[in-house]
Amino acid sequence: MSRPMTIAEKILAAHAGTDEVRPGQLVDVQVDMALGNDITAPISIEIFREAGAKKVFDREKIALVADHFTPNKDIKSAEQVRTLREFSDEHAIKHFYEGGQVGVEHCLLPEKGIVLPGDVVIGADSHTCTYGALGAFATGAGSTDLAAAMITGRTWFKVPESIKIVYKGELQPWVCGKDLILYTIGDIGVDGALYMAMEFTGPVIESLPMSDRFTMSNMAIEAGGKAGLVNPDSTTEQYVSARASRSYQVYHSDENAEYARVVEYDCSKIEPQIAFPHLPENTVGISEVATVELDQVVIGSCTNGRIEDLAIAAAILKGRKIAEELRLIVLPATPAIWTEALDKGFLKTFIEAGAVIGPPTCGPCLGGHMGVLAKGERALSTTNRNFVGRMGHPESEVYLASPAIAAASAVLGRIGSPEELS
Repeated sequence: MSRPMTIAEKILAAHAGTDEVRPGQLVDVQVDMALGNDITAPISIEIFREAGAKKVFDREKIALVADHFTPNKDIKSAEQVRTLREFSDEHAIKHFYEGGQVGVEHCLLPEKGIVLPGDVVIGADSHTCTYGALGAFATGAGSTDLAAAMITGRTWFKVPESIKIVYKGELQPWVCGKDLILYTIGDIGVDGALYMAMEFTGPVIESLPMSDRFTMSNMAIEAGGKAGLVNPDSTTEQYVSARASRSYQVYHSDENAEYARVVEYDCSKIEPQIAFPHLPENTVGISEVATVELDQVVIGSCTNGRIEDLAIAAAILKGRKIAEELRLIVLPATPAIWTEALDKGFLKTFIEAGAVIGPPTCGPCLGGHMGVLAKGERALSTTNRNFVGRMGHPESEVYLASPAIAAASAVLGRIGSPEELS
């Protein structure tokens, strides 16, 4: 009989073809999905060709998503996407997305049922850990590792220790998954879960919709985590069953599994959170924020660009106008989300409030385009990072928050809560 294991350990053991694994052990595992985007995949493709590889391991287990600089912002980005397009044509890659089909990768792949519970997923993008919300072991990797996986269908890991984070109590008004993960990062620090599998558990997590779970897993990397997982339940099954086009295996942590650390939070004491520059750990509750005037607000990204996020923002902005001299940029994360937001009248609400509606793109999150900051400007964003120069000029400032805080702040012209709106 194998030792009690966490969900992360069980997935890695299954993909390594062994009964059990232990933290610190090196394992060679089968990959269910290998992901690259228009920034990282061209490097992988170059390495793939330099290695003399003639074909990919499985054309249905590679995803190439041109989401970072699209629509192409310049000649270089156009050349990068062409590299993806030509490689995809050459190898008949099933999951290649650009133009009107493209969405922000970490929203698009779950939406299309391309990543599923129990999978091992590597992506040449640090926020690949998003898929842990489905109960997958998903993590970022370098372009070289992606190239190797595209050739062999395998990769290696050092089995991480797991940290169990238990969320209890009743959520305060306007508090969502974004606030919980910001609070967690603020508590344990940006290296508090370094190379660990963060396991989000407890009654509060069980009550969260998939959108909030994706948000929390998405930002596991901001605490140094290797992965951020939620044990699958009926909410997961309802989401996946409508999308999956292949079989999958569900894993759960054993009750007596060993953890490097267990942390518990009383969510009734957690108010909406703001991460101040220039680290996601610089968090404070909304009640502690003094006057921070804003030049720009961004609602979107792989962290908070889903339909549930847009619904919250639209409800707050309905019948209101954004502050003068403030730019509000709204980027629905996929074509399907964009269409649903249109059908539900959210886009009209945003436009009437004074927002700019953009296509599904990562754009401003990485300071790429469609919302780059000038020197001295301040932005509040629903994205995941606020490093120096992350969204533009190195002397600009980025504050992180939830869609509710973002929408209210756009109206107020400063960081504030929906409760301040009359």
